[in-house]
Amino acid sequence: MDQHRDNGQNPDPSQGCDGNCSSCAANCSSRESTLEDFRRPPHPMSSIKKVIGVISGKGGVGKSLVTSLLAVELSRLGHHVGVLDADITGPSIPRAFGLNTRAQASDLGLLPVRSKFGIDVMSVNLLLQDVTDPVVWRGPVIAGYVQQFWTDVIWKDVDFLLIDMPPGTGDVALTVFQTIPVDGILVVSSPQQLVSMIVTKAIKMANMMDVPILGLVENMSYVQCPDCGRKIEVFGTSGIDEVAADFGLPVLAKLPIRPDLARNMDDGQIELHECEALKDCVEALEQLLD
Repeated sequence: MDQHRDNGQNPDPSQGCDGNCSSCAANCSSRESTLEDFRRPPHPMSSIKKVIGVISGKGGVGKSLVTSLLAVELSRLGHHVGVLDADITGPSIPRAFGLNTRAQASDLGLLPVRSKFGIDVMSVNLLLQDVTDPVVWRGPVIAGYVQQFWTDVIWKDVDFLLIDMPPGTGDVALTVFQTIPVDGILVVSSPQQLVSMIVTKAIKMANMMDVPILGLVENMSYVQCPDCGRKIEVFGTSGIDEVAADFGLPVLAKLPIRPDLARNMDDGQIELHECEALKDCVEALEQLLD
């Protein structure tokens, strides 16, 4: 049924409105009045304290890396962490954690796969017969899978559910922001000026959807010389501080380029890596529990 007509609103064809708020990011009165209608409860057996989205305006900036590191650091502090891999067409979370077993289903629901150190993970790659099989689906189908990872998966006793979002501001981002009660998001960037522009788009989308932005994380910020300790800005001077200042947001971390970290990701041993640079970011998340 047309959500606009449900609320006494008539869609305006001249503005490109088809009456379907679920696929629209416009900040109009009709969308605001029906936003709560799209909220979906998690699985009845789930227990989730905080939901955190990790987003980026474009691909290749290390969003999945940041999600994985955050999960590991929070787990080390005694929190039970879940990772919902919403990057359906480019899932990399299972590889980072060295997960090769398939997710199991029961009459009650779908069960996430647990990592060596107790982090629960759900990803489309944990459902495929072959992890190299491409996911050639249209946007609505992909968005539907992400929603099912929220409604059909049993996330039991989870303190933080981290959602590794796909890049951009498309169907999946809309689905997550409109159907899942996200407590806050982290925006991941890299130092290039082009990326700063794309980050601004992601921030503006989050503001349109009324989703709290906890702060920015810059990946590949610099390389540190192993001999003298000097920081070398490989991609030039970063613009992340200016972007953050424009929107009144904190820069919670600047992560260096580290070959050992890349190797741990590739080898499925991200849980062995310690990331001191994410300390402020982890503290910001823990404050949400308070």
